[in-house]
Amino acid sequence: MIVLVGLNHKTASLSVREKLFAGCEGKTNLLGELSAIDGVLEILHLSTCNRVELVAAAEDAPQVLAALRSFLVRSGNLTEREAAACLYGYRDEEAIRHLFRVASSLDSLVMGEAQILGQVKEAFRQALAGNFTGIALNRLMHRAFRTAKRVRTETGIAANPVSVSFAAVELAKKIFGTLAGKKVLVIGAGEMAELTLTHLIGNGAEEITVANRTVLQASALAEKYHGNAVGLANLTEALSDADIVISSTGAPEYIVTAEMVRQCLRKRKNRLLFLIDIAVPRDIDPAADDISNVYLYNIDNLQDIVDENIKNRHREALKAEQIVEEEVAQYSKWLKELKVVPTIVSLRNKAESIVRMEMIKAQGWMAKFENGDREKVEALVNGIVNKILHAPVVVMKEESSEFNSQDIVAAVRQLFRLDD
Repeated sequence: MIVLVGLNHKTASLSVREKLFAGCEGKTNLLGELSAIDGVLEILHLSTCNRVELVAAAEDAPQVLAALRSFLVRSGNLTEREAAACLYGYRDEEAIRHLFRVASSLDSLVMGEAQILGQVKEAFRQALAGNFTGIALNRLMHRAFRTAKRVRTETGIAANPVSVSFAAVELAKKIFGTLAGKKVLVIGAGEMAELTLTHLIGNGAEEITVANRTVLQASALAEKYHGNAVGLANLTEALSDADIVISSTGAPEYIVTAEMVRQCLRKRKNRLLFLIDIAVPRDIDPAADDISNVYLYNIDNLQDIVDENIKNRHREALKAEQIVEEEVAQYSKWLKELKVVPTIVSLRNKAESIVRMEMIKAQGWMAKFENGDREKVEALVNGIVNKILHAPVVVMKEESSEFNSQDIVAAVRQLFRLDD
């Protein structure tokens, strides 16, 4: 049986997630402790800024679910109230479905983001390296990776930007077709500016300048992305040289005034200038949009793009959910059949053992057989045995479609005395 226990950004506040993250990460032998829990056959631990989850193959689902929940409560020093509100537990198909949705980014804070799949793969790599996984979790994780790949290639869930900084870069790409060879000026050196730079580099931008009130901060950020740095005192000159300007500071007043834009246009010989303002409050004087050859986009323009793209992702998510259901059904079928495999193997082994014993007893009178007759008898006997075994094997496989197939397995083992 597969079980899953955890919490995420939907069920727990950041402070609770931090407590549990720190509690689990502080353990030097986390997977070793988890694998020692009674009933845990295989174990995996997934931990990100948005979730902490334990996935296990278990003998007794209710018992292991309770034990894993207690482990997380202790590790995060959670109150019972926090645990009741934040922790969830799934078993069998619900657990499988949840994991596949997580790997496919359907359960992410930003649906369609690619980072979560790498984090799931890393969690599996660590568990595999420590020999904490086996046939059930190995197959489960590879099926999860397959599901995520199908969702990414067969749907458009990751096709459109859903963050303002990414939307700004996508807008610049749409305007110019490519960012290669274009000069980009980023105003600001904070988190949003750095995120914008990451997207710019990822989309082919090469000539980047970072402008900031504190030149030291601008230099540190520019160096990180192999760009140049200038202070705000040299902003007009930097504007004159840029093809695209993306501004994101925390300034209370306009950083780029309409007069600065007019001055830089004279130096540019009226070459088109694209300004993208993603700051709140705004960095660029709205009056700049009234100047010829200047195109100004603000955060509201970008938010409209983001909102539409979120709607598109949710539409694509319906297709993704169908893929998840297909993959859940495939893995569940395999897992259920896996439970009867040992009994089927034992049944065949016993039958083959009886055949061998009887053939040995018959060696005396079979010695008179002509060439090829012995093989014909052996083939006949094996054929009869296979026909006799066919019905119980088929019934066991059919019954394995239900998770409670222990009764039929027990009956077969008793009927054929497989445990003697």
